[in-house]
Amino acid sequence: MKIVDLAEFYAPGGGGVRTYVDQKIRVAQALGHEMVVIAPGPEDRVEQRGSGRIIWLKSPFMPFDKRYHIFWDAAPVHAVLNAEQPDLIEASSPWRAGWIAARWPGAAKRVLFLHVEPVAAYPYRWLGWGFSHARIDRMFEWFWSYLRRLHLHFDATVVGGTWIAERLTDHGLTPPVVVPMGVETSVFRPDLRDATLRRDLLARCGLGEDATLLLGVGRHHPEKRWPMLIEAVERANAMSANKVGFVLAGDGVARAAVDRAAAGKPNICVLGQVGERGELARLLASADALLHGSTSETFGMVVGEALSAGLPLIVPAFGGCTGLARPAYAESYAPATADAAAAAIVRMIGRDFGAMRTAAAHAGATLVGPSDAHFTKLMTLYGDIVGGSEAATLPRAA
Repeated sequence: MKIVDLAEFYAPGGGGVRTYVDQKIRVAQALGHEMVVIAPGPEDRVEQRGSGRIIWLKSPFMPFDKRYHIFWDAAPVHAVLNAEQPDLIEASSPWRAGWIAARWPGAAKRVLFLHVEPVAAYPYRWLGWGFSHARIDRMFEWFWSYLRRLHLHFDATVVGGTWIAERLTDHGLTPPVVVPMGVETSVFRPDLRDATLRRDLLARCGLGEDATLLLGVGRHHPEKRWPMLIEAVERANAMSANKVGFVLAGDGVARAAVDRAAAGKPNICVLGQVGERGELARLLASADALLHGSTSETFGMVVGEALSAGLPLIVPAFGGCTGLARPAYAESYAPATADAAAAAIVRMIGRDFGAMRTAAAHAGATLVGPSDAHFTKLMTLYGDIVGGSEAATLPRAA
């Protein structure tokens, strides 16, 4: 089976999307499939990946993050599709990639894989100060109408978690196929816990090893709410005699805002980008809890990686991460609220971390599972769609 992935947000300097696509290429090749990724980039070039390829097409920069480019003209993409003649096209976003795939006149089967839920990512954050989620959904009914029109051009809509599946169904889309995401369980492991690394990170936060080490991982973007979490850590330290250090790994367009929020706060350490997966795995295994702020995750890859590393969670009570949070190892809080996040931190530091780490590691092995299993199920689904299995296909617009 030959699969072409229109990977609109794949970039060499990217984070989760790059990791996900690279893993998919590897597993598809191991299963005997040919995977071709078409990605927007700074120049036209082809990058060989075993039996697969990444075909970069020269495209304009994204306005707010020049690490990424965006598809614009459909003609070059259609030309590649004409040359490749895939059995199946996967469009991994509801924007230009979705419509470029939908409007290609070829005979390939088509899948829309939705990794994002834009209303929760943006309007909820912009307007949540004065409007309920239900009201915001009504205000953005035009988007749900747009998505309903788009998805009818595909043989199936696929998502990686139950939360986004419920969101889409609630807004009138044909129930999508859920293929649960996984993580690299061979990389993210509890046995990588390093007491020396933990002590050094706490020292960078101006604290001794008797303090609690919280870790944040993710790109610096407003949807991650890092300044709010920095404020929550400050408030937790004012509320409790048991002090907390917060180490933040990542980078991105909102780095200046993150640095301003951390300035003058000795218990906060902004590490910057951690690009090596093994180093990130050691960080996750060596911290005491993951502190997370995004409410627009459709699955929560970093949350899954944290659980695989045996790390307890402090997460908002909304979004895809809720599907991975359990009372045995997690505390949740009202989204986008520094006081609520601070209270969750204080609750967490009063608990038995040994018991929580054991429960988190068990969840990582049973609730999350390995990424290879996700891709194997995905390839099986795609084979069923190409083969015409009725169970795998949905009505498609003319």
